[in-house]
Amino acid sequence: MDDPRVVFRGPDGQASLPDLFEGRGQLLIYHFMFDPDWDQGCQSCSLLADGIGQLAHLHARDTTLAMTSRAPLPKLEAFRRRMGWTVPWYSSCGSDFNYDFHATLDPAVAPVEYNYRTLDELGPDWHGWTGELHAISAFLRRGDRVFHTYSSYARGTDMVNSTYQWLDLTARGRQEDWEQPPGRSDGPLMSWLRHHDRYDA
Repeated sequence: MDDPRVVFRGPDGQASLPDLFEGRGQLLIYHFMFDPDWDQGCQSCSLLADGIGQLAHLHARDTTLAMTSRAPLPKLEAFRRRMGWTVPWYSSCGSDFNYDFHATLDPAVAPVEYNYRTLDELGPDWHGWTGELHAISAFLRRGDRVFHTYSSYARGTDMVNSTYQWLDLTARGRQEDWEQPPGRSDGPLMSWLRHHDRYDA
């Protein structure tokens, strides 16, 4: 990329962060877990993306919503078509964008920080771990200047996961595997979850 501001690839070609605003004053980005080596996106991120509603309501409030991932654009486009999503999705493959916003962890690229905690604060389970994580970031544009105003990580993203919000109103709640006594685990985290087109497979 000759232009250092160009960190994304989208349906219309190269894009900078200001381009993702689509002319609006505010931008929300969902950092969707999709490693370049994967063949499909994260199931949990897909659950959240399934609940994204009509974007016209955000646009009416001068706000754009987009997703970004490190997977190359052809993989993102193919998976987006499979899932039936219309939200704009950009590849940050080859840039430091995910590392800058702590949605990909690799100490060889950037100091590890997640959910506003350093590697030492995260604890020994995180030492040596690398890979993709999810997050939400918010940006404000003033002329040519872009300001990072907010990021949320881990369970902080649950507030925009509509399936969880509906389940939280029920007597049995989310029924997650991890909702067990300490020290007991009957299976991997969220083992119930599938891509929405795979529940009957």
